[in-house]
Amino acid sequence: MPTTPLLLGCIADDFTGATDLANNLVRAGMRVVQAIGVPEEPVRSADAVVVALKSRTIPAAEAVAQSLAALRWLQGQGCGQFYFKVCSTFDSTPKGNIGPVAEALLQALGADFCCVTPAFPENGRTVYKGHLFVGDVLLSDSGIRHHPLTPMTDASLVRVMQAQSQGRVGLIEHAQVAAGEQAICARIAALRAEGARFAIVDAIDNRDLLALGRALRDAPLVVAGSGVAIGLPQNHGLQPSAQAAELPRAQGTRAVVSGSCSVATNQQVKEFLAAGRPALAVDPLRIAAGHDIVTEALAWADGKLGEQPVLVYSSAPPEVVRDIQQSLGASKAGDMVEQALAAIARGLVERGVRQLVVAGGETSGAVVQALGIRQMRIGPQIDPGVPWCFADAPACGAQVHLALKSGNFGTHDFFTKAFQRLP
Repeated sequence: MPTTPLLLGCIADDFTGATDLANNLVRAGMRVVQAIGVPEEPVRSADAVVVALKSRTIPAAEAVAQSLAALRWLQGQGCGQFYFKVCSTFDSTPKGNIGPVAEALLQALGADFCCVTPAFPENGRTVYKGHLFVGDVLLSDSGIRHHPLTPMTDASLVRVMQAQSQGRVGLIEHAQVAAGEQAICARIAALRAEGARFAIVDAIDNRDLLALGRALRDAPLVVAGSGVAIGLPQNHGLQPSAQAAELPRAQGTRAVVSGSCSVATNQQVKEFLAAGRPALAVDPLRIAAGHDIVTEALAWADGKLGEQPVLVYSSAPPEVVRDIQQSLGASKAGDMVEQALAAIARGLVERGVRQLVVAGGETSGAVVQALGIRQMRIGPQIDPGVPWCFADAPACGAQVHLALKSGNFGTHDFFTKAFQRLP
C-alpha cells in the first residue's frame, strides 16, 4: 500500500490527455505519477495517480471494462475522489465512449450524479450555454470537425452527452457558475431533485474552474477535461509549488515523432520545416506497399542526430488524410502509421535519443507501449496541457524525458520551444 492514501484517482481515455491532466494537477501543487495502463503495484510518494488508458476510440464495452479495472485499482489505493478525464474537444462518437464510461463509473461508485465539462480556457476551450468553443469558434466549426476518427459536428454538449447516456443531462449555466460555489451547489441539488444524472457546466475562465473545484469538494466523480484539475488541490490545502514539478536534468540527443493531423500540429510541422531543421515524412501508402519505412527512417536519422532535434512525421492536411483513408481504410491507415512511428521512436531511443516529443494521442499511446513505459513522473509545463515527463523505458534499457502532446495543443513553435524548456 502507498505510504498515505491517494487524494485523487484519475482515469484518462488517452495518453496525451493523461499528461494534460497530470500537468494541471502538478501546477496546482499535487505530486503526480502517471501510470500507463492499470498498474500491477502500488504507487508511492504521490498525491494523485493518473491511469492512462487508450480507450477513447475502442468499442464502448471494452472502454467500460478497462475503466472499471482502473477504478478498482485506484479504490485499492485508498483514493477519496475520482476523475474521468476526457478530451477538451469532447472527442467521441454518438455511441460513446464518454457517456457509457461515466455511467459505469457512477454505478460502481454507488453515486447518482456528476458534473461534466471539458472547459480549459488557457487552451482556448470554453463552454457557454452548454456549447463548446475552440478559440473563437464553435466546436462544430473548428478543425476538429475533420478529425479522422472522431469528427465533432455538434457544439451542444448537452445533446452530445445525452445521445451517449441513458440518464438525463442538465445544464449549469455561466450565471450560476459565476455566482460562486454556493450557487453551483444549489443548482446541482436542483438538478438531482429533477432526476438528472449529469450536468454540463459552463466555464469561460479560471475563476469559473476554481469555483467549480470548490463546489465539487465532496463529489465522488468528476468527468472533465483537464481544466477542472486546477480547482481540486485547493480542497486539500495544497498550493502551487516548484518542487512538485522537479525532474532529473536532461541528457542525450533530441527528436520529435508526430502522427497527429490536427491543424495545430500541421502548423508546428510547417514551422519546423521552415526553420531548415532535419525532417523526414512517413508515407502511409509506402508502408501499405510493403516498404520497410522503419529501417529507412532510422538509417536517415543515423546521419542527423546531434546538435539539432530531428523530426519524423506523418502529419498531413485533412484532404491528404481523406485520400489515404479512402485508399486504405481509416482504421488500417491509422494503425499502420501508429505502429511504424512507435517502432521508429523505439529505434531513436536505442540510438541515444533521451529527449523525445511525441505529437498525437494515438501515436503517444503506441510510442509509450513500444518503449515499455509503465509509470512517468510529471514535470514542468511547456505549453498549457503539455508537460515534460520522465520515465524508465525498459524496452530500450534507458531513461527518457518525454513530452506527449495532444494534436490540438501547443503554439506554432512547440517543436523547438519544448527542448528549450527542459533543464
